[in-house]
Amino acid sequence: MQPKKKAPKSKAKLLTVKDYQRAAKQKLSKAAYDYYRSGAESERALSRNEEAFRRLVVWYRVLVDVENRDLSTKVLGFPVTSPILIAPTAYHKLACPEGELATARAAQNSGTIYVASTLSTTSLEHIAEASQAPKWFQLYVHKDRVFTQSLVARAEESGYDALVVTVDTPLLGRRLRDERNGFSLPPGLEMANLSSALVEQNEDASALSHYVANRHDAAFTWADLPWLRSLSHLPIILKGIVRVDDAVRAADAGIAGIIVSNHGGRQLDSAPSTIEALPAIADAVGSRLEVFVDGGIRSGDDVFKALALGARAVLLGRPILWGLAAEGQAGVENVLKLLTEDLSRVMALAGCKRIADIERGMVTVGASS
Repeated sequence: MQPKKKAPKSKAKLLTVKDYQRAAKQKLSKAAYDYYRSGAESERALSRNEEAFRRLVVWYRVLVDVENRDLSTKVLGFPVTSPILIAPTAYHKLACPEGELATARAAQNSGTIYVASTLSTTSLEHIAEASQAPKWFQLYVHKDRVFTQSLVARAEESGYDALVVTVDTPLLGRRLRDERNGFSLPPGLEMANLSSALVEQNEDASALSHYVANRHDAAFTWADLPWLRSLSHLPIILKGIVRVDDAVRAADAGIAGIIVSNHGGRQLDSAPSTIEALPAIADAVGSRLEVFVDGGIRSGDDVFKALALGARAVLLGRPILWGLAAEGQAGVENVLKLLTEDLSRVMALAGCKRIADIERGMVTVGASS
């Protein structure tokens, strides 16, 4: 009698962002996974971002007609199918051979906006060619102002619709996992927008930290914003704001939007969580410019809380990378679909039919889970 063959293991269902993270970890090298996942120093800010969401509770309404929900909204005048955008993150080809092209196509198919990073492993021109949807370009201001100007010109000529200027990185926060791994891009991959700016790695720090130290302009200040605005007609969004007074200065300077962000907990380890910083900033400048938030968003429940506390939309960073590593373009689309469906369900259970129905008083600090 022949022994029975063992039935093949069924593929685990990917139902949450954490599921996608576990799947991504199985496919990524240790150095790549640590690069995507890690925070600065002891990773307190990284943890704080997620923990702060868990301390919030939703005061839901009942007996509301929520049979049909509408999650669509506009950001900087551009229509999107939901208030869930894709944040700028570096080195997508570490996760998938198609890299940023897969992410851009997924954004188009999902009806949302992709913010392409200066540190992409695909040129900003090729990313623009991959998608006809609205897209923004994330900019680091370099010491070489002519080079910075060329990046802005390239973005404008390629059809990007806004500049997202990262302002929390005068130098790179210390990322111990990258230092221990001696992280650098593997052979065949490069910072495609900056190939002339690549620097050699030494054994004491990551290649990225060397690049930032040698190229980023740590002297860039508020006084330089008029110069930056003069380079292009594109609206400017400042990414990395956590203080009310900085948000007010951005509004006074005519900036179109700000992203409340602590760089995913990768810069200052004692930074506040972004969801804690959001409400006061939204109260101060929400009528003058568009306020967005990133950091620690892992579910539709988190998106709902961010919208209630004053964000026009949220941006996803690591969840997109987990989807890309696990399933390529389809994984990015699935992560966006997962969170959009999750948000729709939370809206129904909270008694909100439209995004505009989500109000500040619906979310408060409660007992931690």
